[in-house]
Amino acid sequence: MNPSVSERNERTLGGFKFGYWMLCSIEMFERMAYFLVRSVVAVYIMQADDPGGLHFTAADKGTIFAWWFVFQSILPMFTGGYADRYGYKKTIAFSVTMNILGFIMMAYMRTFWGFFFGVMVLATGTAFFKPGLQGSLAQNLTKENSSVGWGIFYWIVNVGAFIAHPLAGVLQVGIGWKAVFLGSAGLTACNYLLLLTFKDFHSGADKTEGPIAVFVRTIKNIFEPRLVSWLLIMSCFWLMMYQLWDLHPNFLTDWVDTSNLAAMLPAFLSHETDRGLQVLQQNMLAVNSLLIVIMMIPVSWLVRKLRTLEAMVIGMCVAMVGILTAGLTGIGWIFVIGVIFFSLGEMLTGPKKNEYLGLIAPPGKKGLYLGYVNIPVGIGGFIGSKMAGYLYGHFGDKAVLAQKYLLQHTPFGQGKIWDGNPDTLETLLGVPRTEAMLKLQEVISMDAVTTTQLLWDTYSPHLYVWIPFAAVGLFAVVALIIFSQMAKKWSDMNA
Repeated sequence: MNPSVSERNERTLGGFKFGYWMLCSIEMFERMAYFLVRSVVAVYIMQADDPGGLHFTAADKGTIFAWWFVFQSILPMFTGGYADRYGYKKTIAFSVTMNILGFIMMAYMRTFWGFFFGVMVLATGTAFFKPGLQGSLAQNLTKENSSVGWGIFYWIVNVGAFIAHPLAGVLQVGIGWKAVFLGSAGLTACNYLLLLTFKDFHSGADKTEGPIAVFVRTIKNIFEPRLVSWLLIMSCFWLMMYQLWDLHPNFLTDWVDTSNLAAMLPAFLSHETDRGLQVLQQNMLAVNSLLIVIMMIPVSWLVRKLRTLEAMVIGMCVAMVGILTAGLTGIGWIFVIGVIFFSLGEMLTGPKKNEYLGLIAPPGKKGLYLGYVNIPVGIGGFIGSKMAGYLYGHFGDKAVLAQKYLLQHTPFGQGKIWDGNPDTLETLLGVPRTEAMLKLQEVISMDAVTTTQLLWDTYSPHLYVWIPFAAVGLFAVVALIIFSQMAKKWSDMNA
């Protein structure tokens, strides 16, 4: 006799209920689809030398990413309460539909506002997915198994991410950009089937509460001063953290020489460029998800007895070392060392922020509080994306620096006065971003490798781009150390 859906909910495997494992599987497919796009979309949006890309500016990309963060991360502050009230399973099903629509729109929209709208549809779907999924997960965990449970969850997320990185390269190089976005839509659709395998989990929230009351309760809870302080500290940290995934794709493509690594790896992980065979940037960053797949569960077990706040302080310090190491080099293997440090820090910090809010959340408010966990990502991501748009647009974009060099160091710029705005360089020189490197190579009679090194030595993009982000990360570390010491006096926050 086949077990019913409710009976399957109560089965256990490895100390966790069947529903827990199904939720982890749903998360894996959602993250696989998400990272299939997110791992390469920065290049698609702004890389000047990508023939199939959109060729937007760094500022345009910063605007798209900033509002992506707002919709994806701030909305869960409100959608978490609705997930508690109206049901986690319905919320997840709605989000799956929105994500599919978003990916399809991103595949076909090539104007700024068309692509922007597709991103916002995807971000809204993700905003409903996170609290619905994480609220369900929290109902399946106890204080005794929450550390390992969230660690396994984070591990499975990165299994999806690790698969997505090389798959994105195969689709992008082998078929084309549309295949990346449509592939993500197909992977997301798999979750319709997984949702049929288990019964919804009760949140413990008041099911008679109206939508306006849910909104009021959401706003009321967020203004607890100590919670606000923690959220702001974490916002500074995630401002720095997300630049590895959102800015480094462009930085790697522009500046980092991975030819030695490409010679040692399978051919499908690399591609031919004007600087020779280079590892696809997403496969360099895949080291992050690979390390988490290998080490997440052991690390979670090793730090299971640490206070969550203490583990987060250690993680933030290690991650900051990683960001600096990866950001201040143009050499591929040194970049990998930076990613290793960053990944260790992420393993200590990422799951612990979920665990912390899950532990301090009052009964019936798991979804609500786990909606709050995305606020630091939203605030930090918004400000960080705008910072990256400005810093990289002025000091890091190789195509812009090629235009700048033409203006300042060649006869092209004689008698021309520049206002410092990178958007005016094309009009001033008559050389667009997409042709700037080729024009500079022609004018100075150097190949792409030598020209890249000349621009690196002349303008030091690594210093101007990455030092400001590291400074923000250092502030976050100091602030969390102070918060952690004060939390020892607050029984409800000392987790």
